[in-house]
Amino acid sequence: MVKVGIIGGSGLSSNSFFDGAVEKKKVHTPYGAPSDLVTIGKIGNVEVFVIPRHGSSHQIQPSHVNFRANIWALKELGVSVIFAPTAVGSLREEIKPGDLVFPDQFIDRTTKRTQTLYDGQVICHIGMADPFCQRLRERLVSAAKVLQLEHHAKGTVVTIEGPRFSSRAESHMFRSWGADIINMTTVPEVVLAREAGICYAAIAMSTDYDCWHDSKEPVTLDMVLATMKDNAERVTRLLKKVIPELHEEECSCHEASKSALL
Repeated sequence: MVKVGIIGGSGLSSNSFFDGAVEKKKVHTPYGAPSDLVTIGKIGNVEVFVIPRHGSSHQIQPSHVNFRANIWALKELGVSVIFAPTAVGSLREEIKPGDLVFPDQFIDRTTKRTQTLYDGQVICHIGMADPFCQRLRERLVSAAKVLQLEHHAKGTVVTIEGPRFSSRAESHMFRSWGADIINMTTVPEVVLAREAGICYAAIAMSTDYDCWHDSKEPVTLDMVLATMKDNAERVTRLLKKVIPELHEEECSCHEASKSALL
């Protein structure tokens, strides 16, 4: 039976997803400790494993998230599917605060992060032409339509290093590059999931218009958190619709690293 991982983003409680009792498990990895204990429970009849990306008290800044340990821990627990809620700023008028976006592409603007599970003599040149699992994205889109959630079936997310927000010039530049939304955590998470052979789909929650939008006030943390509270309920409903309908399937994501090792 399929096992599902959720790497929870800002504003999402690890316990909000589950239907019944949960347990917490400490997992050791070759890369150190994950962001927090893994919370284990069920949604429907599916076993689900949740790691809060920034820790239970949101104490870990984006550059310091141990992405490798988080992915490794879920892999070790038998997870084959990861859903990754993430707060994003909108770079497009049509992506309103409160909308959900299911990205199909990314642009990497991070500078400090290790982007591979392979240290030492083995090199993994993982293919990332289509970085997000198409099968999972289609399921999310279908469920969002049924639940009548405002959403966008695809989009390009640009991931910046953070923890600062963009300058106005940077925001306009990212728009000129074709980016639709902006965050601080999708890369290298999506890359490491592909190396680990795990299907990965991001659920991007638009919290604000990034500072390119001259008619809006520049983004602040209070603004982000206020919209996140509303978004958390939508994402929980979405996951509770999608996850019980999942079953183990063959997917090219599971085999991606086999032809990439040197």
